[in-house]
Amino acid sequence: MEHDTVDTIVDLIGGKGQRQYGLSSVNQRAHALQAALLAEQAGCDDALIVAALVHDIGHMVHDLGEDPAADGIDDRHEELGAVWLENRFGPAVTEPVRLHVAAKRYLCGTEADYFGRLSPDSVRSLALQGGPMSPAEIAAFEALPHHEAAVKLRRFDESAKVKGLATPDVEHYVPHIQRCLGA
Repeated sequence: MEHDTVDTIVDLIGGKGQRQYGLSSVNQRAHALQAALLAEQAGCDDALIVAALVHDIGHMVHDLGEDPAADGIDDRHEELGAVWLENRFGPAVTEPVRLHVAAKRYLCGTEADYFGRLSPDSVRSLALQGGPMSPAEIAAFEALPHHEAAVKLRRFDESAKVKGLATPDVEHYVPHIQRCLGA
């Protein structure tokens, strides 16, 4: 299972990762590698580095096309990705992935300037995802065990859209993936 999971992740990021990442100037592969690099540079543990690498894997395992948000469809990629990851990783990886969209909504509801920093594609998808959280939703989100990791992941996610940024290749992250498998 371990070898299959590593190969599948490497293949998805290398293959379907060539798709454009929404309206940004990078593809899914570059976005994933940049997010993982940011987590690694921030000194995060293996689980959050892996979560950053695979946080958008839900975009790579659905059949809704490259940009469903342009058609007014919320692809629920966070949920699809978390479900796909659950048989492979523990909650320290899967829950930040599941919650990274909620973390965007949370940050829009708690930080006055966060919305203004969103990329155009994040603004477009935010409307489909429920908009900024209400006070009750904020309280419920803050009660979740992995909400802080999800917020960190969300910040890496939003910053990981730099055209031409040099990153390690996906194989660099294989040891992190291996240490997290089944945990």
